[in-house]
Amino acid sequence: MARAATAPPPPADLKRIVAASLIGTTIEWYDFFLYGSAAALVFNKLFFPGSDPLVGTLLAFLTYAVGFAARPVGALVFGHFGDRLGRKKLLVLSLVLMGGATFAIGLLPTHATIGTAAPVLLTVLRLVQGFALGGEWGGAVLLVSEHGDARRRGFWASWPQTGAPAGQLLATGVLSLMTALLPAAAFAAWGWRVPFLLSGVLVLVGLWMRLSVDESPVFRAALERAEARRAQGAATRAEKPPLLAVLRHHWREVLIAMGARMAENISYYVLTAFVLVYATSHAGVAQQTALNAVLIASALHFAVIPAWGALSDRIGRRPVYLLGAAGVGAWAFPFFALVDSGRFGPLLLAVGVGLFFHGAMYAPQAAFFAEMFATRMRYSGASIGAQFASVAAGAPAPLIATALLADFGGPAPIALYVIAAALLTLVAVGVARETRSRDLAAVAEDGPRPASGRAGDGQQVGV
Repeated sequence: MARAATAPPPPADLKRIVAASLIGTTIEWYDFFLYGSAAALVFNKLFFPGSDPLVGTLLAFLTYAVGFAARPVGALVFGHFGDRLGRKKLLVLSLVLMGGATFAIGLLPTHATIGTAAPVLLTVLRLVQGFALGGEWGGAVLLVSEHGDARRRGFWASWPQTGAPAGQLLATGVLSLMTALLPAAAFAAWGWRVPFLLSGVLVLVGLWMRLSVDESPVFRAALERAEARRAQGAATRAEKPPLLAVLRHHWREVLIAMGARMAENISYYVLTAFVLVYATSHAGVAQQTALNAVLIASALHFAVIPAWGALSDRIGRRPVYLLGAAGVGAWAFPFFALVDSGRFGPLLLAVGVGLFFHGAMYAPQAAFFAEMFATRMRYSGASIGAQFASVAAGAPAPLIATALLADFGGPAPIALYVIAAALLTLVAVGVARETRSRDLAAVAEDGPRPASGRAGDGQQVGV
């Protein structure tokens, strides 16, 4: 079946929508990644000072993982109301919650000032961050996917995905600048707070951008159809909550999305968060050198994501995703061998190539997940699939990697951990149907549809 002809919005409007989604996701990921970098560099000393250095790092990463535990809750809550009320309102709320929590971390007293209350408050604020991010991703990518040109959906929807490396770039860049300008004692005393406090300014910019865009036309049309059916008495039963509808009609897609996220999520946090610990504590790399390598590699990551998204419009979501999963698996052992050199060049190559392959998974993910679900359960379905996987994947990844390093003293078990995740993702994406040609406006409001097999690009959805 030929691809449905969906009239794209005016280019100026689409670019404004993409910019609003991108700046919002950049700010949210800046806040989230800033915590991860600070956990690797200073939180072990400021909030867990009585512990052995490596144990303190483990405890800091444990609070880091707590944010992931809150993401599925955010996915459920934001997904439910996003499918009922619209994408835009929930995106504004997620930005306010994330920015407020990050700003508050910048004002938080340390263990030296208030004792054990400090790590408790840090954990609570991390929970708020995770809750907000759990609702952010699904809404941001859907707002673009449901506005955009169907023939270039992979390209346009990949731009909110660049918010992750942009946020990582911004967070690492600000931290790198602060560590370069300040003596170690000054950075530990107050310099680490500056990047967190900057979040308040960034949130104001993001809110201005997000309040200026319109609600998704695909969602508005689906809502109008549902209201018309109710007005005509056509509905024979009450409309199910989006979560129940997803679990009934799209549970296979949820499992596929979760499997697809394993290699993407685990590899990313090994490449960008754990590498700071490994390079500085095991390979003898200076802290500034490790930060600079992640900084430059994140810029490369930002650049390649739209290119991978555009390629997925030409050859399909699955081939690009499978290439990325295979790439990060094959790169696991070379990655650690290069980092072990202790030199900047090999370290940059290690992180850069890893993020290059990661981008091949992350770029088509937005369109791929959006195309799996019906409109009135799309926010819930995409968010649940993505965020529930993060609990098993990204949340414990730095923690597991640090524990494996402490137990075995070398990188081989960590590389095998990444390879196992890659194999799981290859299986999940391998059994999924290609979604590239699906028209989001034509997807049925509810009802089951096949989720596995190797259908061609023309496979339509709905019942």
